[in-house]
Amino acid sequence: MKMTFRWYGPNDPVRLDHIRQIPGMSGVVTALYDVPVGEVWPLDAILALRAQVQAHGLAMEVIESVPVHEDIKLGKPGAERLIANFGQTLRHLAACGVKVVCYNFMPVFDWTRTTLAKVLPDGSTTLAFSTEELARVDASQGIALPGWDSSYRPEELQALLQAYAEVDEETLWRHLARFLEQVVPIAEEVGIKLAIHPDDPPRPIFGLPRIVKNRDDLARLLAIVDSPANGLTLCSGSLGADCGNDIVALAREFAGRGRIHFAHLRNVKTEPNGDFYETAHLSCAGSLDMAAIVQAYHDAGFDGYVRPDHGRMIWGEQGKPGYGLYDRALGAMYLTGLWEGIAKARATLQSGE
Repeated sequence: MKMTFRWYGPNDPVRLDHIRQIPGMSGVVTALYDVPVGEVWPLDAILALRAQVQAHGLAMEVIESVPVHEDIKLGKPGAERLIANFGQTLRHLAACGVKVVCYNFMPVFDWTRTTLAKVLPDGSTTLAFSTEELARVDASQGIALPGWDSSYRPEELQALLQAYAEVDEETLWRHLARFLEQVVPIAEEVGIKLAIHPDDPPRPIFGLPRIVKNRDDLARLLAIVDSPANGLTLCSGSLGADCGNDIVALAREFAGRGRIHFAHLRNVKTEPNGDFYETAHLSCAGSLDMAAIVQAYHDAGFDGYVRPDHGRMIWGEQGKPGYGLYDRALGAMYLTGLWEGIAKARATLQSGE
């Protein structure tokens, strides 16, 4: 298990020298945030970012994310050029030592929350999702909910939503297959492992199709191009927002098959109506048994990259909600401790002591 930490580049209030001080931290997960979606990432910009990271004794072997242009998801005529650009970006990233590239195939909106600062009983704040609050939102009028791209003007967003009215789940699957059939061979060629992130939350939003929601979706995706280069970012918090998803079983199955290349580990407290909020990483803090999840990875022989996913904002820290230093550092140490405890217990059993 290689512990990493999400870092949003030079403007991130969380500093690289502070990330370096977290015991067991091997590297950061980052991206170029100023390249227009669909354009090729310049090689010199990637090299400059890597140099900055390496100057602090950290590796840059995982990129999260290379965005997939909406025209690819919609299957528009210009998709071929955009897919080619994605492939060229993979070549540039591989030339800079990147091993894993995370991406997602969520239409229009990325991860979605209805509040960034739900106050918990201990006074910390966290990200939360309310089905009731979301139901009151008219997406066609221009919105700025957490995790959504608020750069769209109202008329642009409405046009995009109308375009997706012609795209059902099976159509989106076809467009994903078209994408994978062209980029996976490039990933194989350059030695990169692609790792799709599941839908967050794993359910339709405003009727938009979502196709990476559960075990069957993950298996179907991997079968499109049955290659080690076509893999998963298994996010316990995203998939765990659906009470029907057994994260322990998913980790055991897909890590055992060697198809999880990146693991996001975080806990959530879920409600039967679909509401959820993010908690501390501890098993007792949320609805997921993090100890059992980590053990499933260990039992499967997982040696890939992990990161403590979203954290609470604690101790008065200001910054990007969900991405403060303190609670994610606590999460990293908790997860590392679980891993070490499991490894030592297994070693003791094997030695017969």
